Amino acid sequence: MCGRYTLTISLEEMMLRFMIEQTSVPYHQPRYNIAPTQLVMAVVNDGTSNRLGELKWGLVPPWADDPKIGSKMLNARAETAPDKPAFREAIRRKRCLIPADSFYEWQVRPDGTKQPMRIRLRNGEPFAMAGLYETWISPDGSKLSTCTVLTTSPNELMAPIHNRMPVLLHPRDEQLWLDRSIRDPQRLQPLFAPFDASLMDAYPVSPAVGSVRNDSPALIEPLEAAR
Repeated sequence: MCGRYTLTISLEEMMLRFMIEQTSVPYHQPRYNIAPTQLVMAVVNDGTSNRLGELKWGLVPPWADDPKIGSKMLNARAETAPDKPAFREAIRRKRCLIPADSFYEWQVRPDGTKQPMRIRLRNGEPFAMAGLYETWISPDGSKLSTCTVLTTSPNELMAPIHNRMPVLLHPRDEQLWLDRSIRDPQRLQPLFAPFDASLMDAYPVSPAVGSVRNDSPALIEPLEAAR
């Protein structure tokens, strides 16, 4: 799964990297421990241009009786999303990019304890995780916009760490993912292949990342430096 990640670049860098023409976000500060149920940056396409906004992490389907269901919809398996009631409409009509520059996963040690690992691109560049979004309308008419991160099978780097990883999109595929004219999930299947492991690296970080209260540059330092 994907349950924590980072986004440390500036708003200006994000807009340039993801070809953003419009944004409702006036300010962004570096975030080193983005967690479920928080507001996260997301890129959508309105049919003409890319727009940047905020969505709550944890997808709430339009038919849900209770928005608390979102806490169970943090991730969607790419292999089965087209068939799941919570995701099948979103994967056809409401796809988004979730910008990040690393994500965390917890690796089980031989003694059963867990070591948090930071996974990123070797070149340090930001990337896009494939996401889905929905809008839920409450009985009083208020709207809640939410999202989920798609996951896939692990590549060679991730396999010793966890049995799933987020779907990372190559920059060349980002506009295809956002293309609202594509409604057939089969056309998107090639995008779900595990990202090239040779372009990624991973290293242990401080256990402090386990607490959502912690959000500082120290969290992304290699463990040796954090001690």
